[in-house]
Amino acid sequence: MTPVGFIDTTVRDGQASLWAMNMRTRHVLPAMPHLDAAGFDAIEFLAPGSRLKKFVRHLGENPWDWIKLGAQQARNTQLRWHGAIDGASMSGTVPPEVGELLIKKVVDLGIRFTRTGNNWNNYTNMGAEIERFEGLGMTPVINVMYSVSPRHTDAYFIQKAKQAGALEPFRLCFKDVGGLLTPERTRKLLPEMMKVAGDIPWEFHGHCNNGLGPLNALESVKAGVRYVHTAVPPLANGNSQPSVYNVARNLRAMGYEPEVDEEALRPVTDHFTYIARREGFEEGTPLEYDQRLYSHQIPGGMISNLRYQLRLAGVEDRLQETLEETGRVRADFGYPIMVTPLSQFVGSQAAINVIVGERYRQVTDQTIEYALGVHGGDEAINSMDPEVRAKILDRPRARELDTAKPPQPTLAELRRKYGSGVSDEDLILRAIVGDDATDVVGSAGQTRRDRVSGQPLVELVRELSERDGHRFVSMRTGDLSLTIQKGSLGHERGHGATLTGGEDG
Repeated sequence: MTPVGFIDTTVRDGQASLWAMNMRTRHVLPAMPHLDAAGFDAIEFLAPGSRLKKFVRHLGENPWDWIKLGAQQARNTQLRWHGAIDGASMSGTVPPEVGELLIKKVVDLGIRFTRTGNNWNNYTNMGAEIERFEGLGMTPVINVMYSVSPRHTDAYFIQKAKQAGALEPFRLCFKDVGGLLTPERTRKLLPEMMKVAGDIPWEFHGHCNNGLGPLNALESVKAGVRYVHTAVPPLANGNSQPSVYNVARNLRAMGYEPEVDEEALRPVTDHFTYIARREGFEEGTPLEYDQRLYSHQIPGGMISNLRYQLRLAGVEDRLQETLEETGRVRADFGYPIMVTPLSQFVGSQAAINVIVGERYRQVTDQTIEYALGVHGGDEAINSMDPEVRAKILDRPRARELDTAKPPQPTLAELRRKYGSGVSDEDLILRAIVGDDATDVVGSAGQTRRDRVSGQPLVELVRELSERDGHRFVSMRTGDLSLTIQKGSLGHERGHGATLTGGEDG
């Protein structure tokens, strides 16, 4: 049987798609040994830039705990970074020397592969990017991103595959970021792309937004792809990647040999299901096909953000109108691929147009930057509707941003700014996150671990003992009695637990 390798996306894209990047370090650590034991070709583990900011600003954690402690758990499987060295696809304003220092640090910790690309499938300068990665000790996989629009024809993708293949990367990856692909298009398009790219192995990365992700993954293997991206439930399906269990089972039934141990992953499913229910996070379920997805193409996780924006403005009932306006804004912008950060630019501007009641009367700084070519260069400028672009740029703020130059400090300048004694890890956080990083600087190594045992009673006792909102808890069910007390009338400190029951208790 033909072997098929698996790349796991559970703790990277899976949780970004379903948990809005709210997975904490203590959530991921118990799962890593099981993911590592499953025989994956690679585990996608880290996305820099916005992910680092999420750790610091919203979770109050030091991301170096995730990076260092997580990497220690992967003894058998390659871990992957996902992103560029610097620029918009990383976080927007990362000085080049800081980006390179970050990569050197994660390479030293054992993360030596990356999946990267360009939001416009522009490979003109990608050769230099590959050389930079390889010079820093990291091997890149290059994305060819899929989209649907009048400009994204079969000829377009075949040309892009040929250009990407000419770079001779380690691998190429067909990336259906919006979950827009169909089995029919996969059967027709992917073999032609693979043919012109030369003798380079391909991976398939597809989302399940239209409910067809699992079928597309199978069709990609039939076309010759030998590495598929999947996630472990409950962080599969929904807007995430297909379930590893489903894809492996179906490939086996089709006569292929999936190189993954599903049974080794059962504790991962149990653990993240427990976390999801405890924290109120989404559990991925298969979605029904929805034709409306093709008009707005907003990634599923972003719709909740649009709803929140509209709720703040008191017009939450206008969500459908905003989705329709998103399709029009995307056309005005020249049909960019709806991938971070471009999808956020388009969706936010559509929401503003609906709220204000006049298209482009008010615009975001990101919309202005897009019209200036900051996020796509000449390709973005030349693709835009000329009248819309002129309206966006006909304001004082546009002229201000046109002359502004983001600072690009060197490492030497940053060390003078933050002090010569600052560690490389803390310097990176300060440079990327900003002053918000002050609260977590120097805190690495202080994270608490979730110790999920698979025993609900043990977990209940642990959770109650670690929470600070109570000093005394007493529970009884049948012959079972549980009492937990923190401190006592005669003690200032300490806690205890008493469990009583019948012979079988």
